[in-house]
Amino acid sequence: MQFLFDNMWIVWLVLFVASIILEAVSFQLFSIWFALGALVALIGSLFGIHVAWQIAIFIVVSGAALGATRPLVRKMQRKQEPTNADRYIDQPGVVLEAIDNIKGTGQVKVLGQVWTARTKDGTDIAEGATVRTVAIEGVKLFVEIAE
Repeated sequence: MQFLFDNMWIVWLVLFVASIILEAVSFQLFSIWFALGALVALIGSLFGIHVAWQIAIFIVVSGAALGATRPLVRKMQRKQEPTNADRYIDQPGVVLEAIDNIKGTGQVKVLGQVWTARTKDGTDIAEGATVRTVAIEGVKLFVEIAE
């Protein structure tokens, strides 16, 4: 165990490299914060800082990097590109086949196109009713009764 404490730079180097590799193969910002923390702890180890301080440095730097960048990353990831299907949201439609989530039936016509339809809250909607599109998931429109 003493060998490990005397050579913590190896541990930090391995953690740094592993974090970089994990980041490279994940295609997401997943472990870059830990790579930064390991790098700073590695530098501290090379300057002979005590192991407890190295671990504290790793935790503080990783946590600070995570805290500083994670909100920005989340904001960037939520940005969705609009598609042609988005034009159906908030549009009125007419129920062509009664919507019943349990039976898995229902069709609506919105903007001249016929879609399979469901309701988010599970309510049934009769044929001929006027509805409003609230969401699209895959090839299904989710609708609610228009008011």
